[in-house]
Amino acid sequence: MIEGACRHLIADRFDLSGARWGLTGAEAVLKLRALTANGHLDDYWSYHLARQHDRVHQTSYQDGYALTA
Repeated sequence: MIEGACRHLIADRFDLSGARWGLTGAEAVLKLRALTANGHLDDYWSYHLARQHDRVHQTSYQDGYALTA
């Protein structure tokens, strides 16, 4: 069972003839394939978009100050 999962996630994608992968790109693809295979891609993508929004917008408007209620 583990061998089948490894083949599905890794070998089918990275054993393509003539393909060259760097460590960063290979790791990113493996993470996305694992999320898709586990059915968690939609949850992850929502989380990713929220963090990206915070990173882009909140830091631009805070001027280095923490917001308090």
